[in-house]
Amino acid sequence: MAAEIHSRPQTARPVLLNKIEGHTDAVNAAVLIPKEDGVITVSEDRTIRVWLKRDSGQYWPSIYHTVSSPCSCMSYHHDSRRIFIGQDNGSVVEFLISEDFNKMNHVKTYPAHQNRVSALVFSLESEWLVSTGHDKSLSWMCTQSGSMLGRHCFSTWASCLQYDHETQHAFVGDFSGQVTMLKLERQTYSIVTTLKGHEGSVGALWWDPVQRLLFSGASDHSVIMWDIGGRKGRTLLLQGHHERVQAIRYLQLTRQLVSCSADGGVAVWNMDTQREEAPQWLDSDSCQKCEQPFFWNIKQMWDTKTLGLRQHHCRKCGKAVCGKCSSKRSTFPIMGFEFPVRVCDDCFAIIKDEDRTPLATFHEGKHNIAHMDMDPSRGLMVTCGSDRIVKIWDMTQVVGCSLATGFSQR
Repeated sequence: MAAEIHSRPQTARPVLLNKIEGHTDAVNAAVLIPKEDGVITVSEDRTIRVWLKRDSGQYWPSIYHTVSSPCSCMSYHHDSRRIFIGQDNGSVVEFLISEDFNKMNHVKTYPAHQNRVSALVFSLESEWLVSTGHDKSLSWMCTQSGSMLGRHCFSTWASCLQYDHETQHAFVGDFSGQVTMLKLERQTYSIVTTLKGHEGSVGALWWDPVQRLLFSGASDHSVIMWDIGGRKGRTLLLQGHHERVQAIRYLQLTRQLVSCSADGGVAVWNMDTQREEAPQWLDSDSCQKCEQPFFWNIKQMWDTKTLGLRQHHCRKCGKAVCGKCSSKRSTFPIMGFEFPVRVCDDCFAIIKDEDRTPLATFHEGKHNIAHMDMDPSRGLMVTCGSDRIVKIWDMTQVVGCSLATGFSQR
């Protein structure tokens, strides 16, 4: 069922502690059980499994429960041991797990959506179940009565969700690349704002209620930090992945962001440093360096008897430039560019060696990562994906040894 890994790293990188195998289809979500050597997984094979670590060091299922439809997502509340499972048929099933994690009783089934449930959050404070689905809707239901309180429809699939339990604000990422912020009330709601910045579908969100920062990851391989609390529209772009970003987690104590992509890439971003916003790309009919016309500038091409050039943009200054004036490539981590990007010749000349110092580290998970969960108090991370394997990692070497001690002092 599970293999224990004993190897230790020679450099600072995630340490693979265990691999859990046994699912017969993609594992869509896995969460670490707080204060327990345990993991809860849900899968396309229609099973919900609770894995506990035995004396042998291996993880074996103490609960193996099959439901009527593939499991797409879950929300687990440890203090009450209530677990909510989103399904492919649009319903959400609630269970209560016993104290010894050996039994699970059905509580209620919620008809939340007409299509696959993509994400859900349970709020004990309001006794609400907030969920998004491929029926292009956000719904919130009362867990006491089981009744629908409200629903909002989008123009495209709602793919991911975060929720502020105190203020009852919901953040919904969708397949068009937008993130919508809504204020939820009983029987009503209001749209606060729509965040636009990604060029591909949003696959992951994380909300930090302390600093009031929202992080989003998308199929355009990028992560964006939205400073919601600052109310000045400040955003930071982070580019370092080579595939779509499918899981993110912000560690408030160490001011680090962990992001995972579909190709198994794991990035740890240092957010406790001065960063700059990437500039908006400027529009121009000719190169803003050499003034040669771009290929759509027919008038200047005719007047100067020259062929039009292709337009590019410098990632540092944002100016519209031709290929000849932007022949150089450089990293520029302070703006979030951790791999070489196009910069104009003038900007390349003023970038110093210290400006290229990386502000993130990159690691290999060596499997497709569709979902990730972390327990910062123990420095643990669990990843899962379409390869049907669940991996448990020791992240203390990567995200700082202060994690374990820091949380015990709070």
